[in-house]
Amino acid sequence: MKQSNITGQLLVLMAAVLWGTTGSAQAFAPENANSIAIGAIRMAIGGSTLFFIAIITGSFKTKIQLDKKLLLIASTCMAFYQPLFFSGVSKTGVALGTVLAIGSAPVFSGIIEYFMEKKLSRRWIIATIVSIVGCILLFSGQDSINMNVLGSILALGAGLSYAVYVRVSQKLFQDSPSDAVNGLVFMISAVMLSPILFVNDLSWVLTTRGIMVTLHLGIVATALAYTLFAYGLVNISTPKAVTLTLAEPLTAAMLGVMIFNEKLTVISMVGVLLLFCGLIINSYPEKRLDKNNE
Repeated sequence: MKQSNITGQLLVLMAAVLWGTTGSAQAFAPENANSIAIGAIRMAIGGSTLFFIAIITGSFKTKIQLDKKLLLIASTCMAFYQPLFFSGVSKTGVALGTVLAIGSAPVFSGIIEYFMEKKLSRRWIIATIVSIVGCILLFSGQDSINMNVLGSILALGAGLSYAVYVRVSQKLFQDSPSDAVNGLVFMISAVMLSPILFVNDLSWVLTTRGIMVTLHLGIVATALAYTLFAYGLVNISTPKAVTLTLAEPLTAAMLGVMIFNEKLTVISMVGVLLLFCGLIINSYPEKRLDKNNE
């Protein structure tokens, strides 16, 4: 496996771990904090930070040839992901909503890759199936499941939005500096979500807990995480990257146990094991795996 490929996978995994802290961070938010408003504020802070980073690194000084249509698609997908995910989770429950949104993203990514006439490796298919089954088992029994049709559609919409965002972003990163792309995509997304900030009570943001939570979500779990993800995505395929991001729910579950003393059922522990296995299979050197299959 090439060194750049290994580095790319590590960067994506680091980004997924940071995304996995969002649930724990939101748990510390004041009681009157609205989840959709939190998502909009997260994007506002993250987008502004990424845009500022692009300015100070001089990314906008170089000649940028961005496809405006792809830029709009990526920005729209990222903007839609926030309300779709939070709305889906609120209607179906954390367990089903998270599984549908995060678990469906690798599937949608694979379908997109297939229709783009790129062959999907047997290793990716196996790793994705194992990881998704692990994700389902991880959340089984951890929350009440409400089979809400609209909520399920919204959660699946979030998964599709994320898969399209990753695919389009990878194309944009190939043609322009990643800092510049991230800055523009997230700033445009923040503008799209800004109306949410005017129809919700944001008094909680000015509290100590509110400030700490929003800064963590915006700077660490968004700006830093998506910067790492962008650098990693340049060196690995879209389906592989999306499957590796399943480390996000794994991180969230581990933090729940360590910080909030949550208990994992036997089924959930099996899910954790399968998630680990799926991530390892996906990261396993392809040549060595092929030899074992001969």
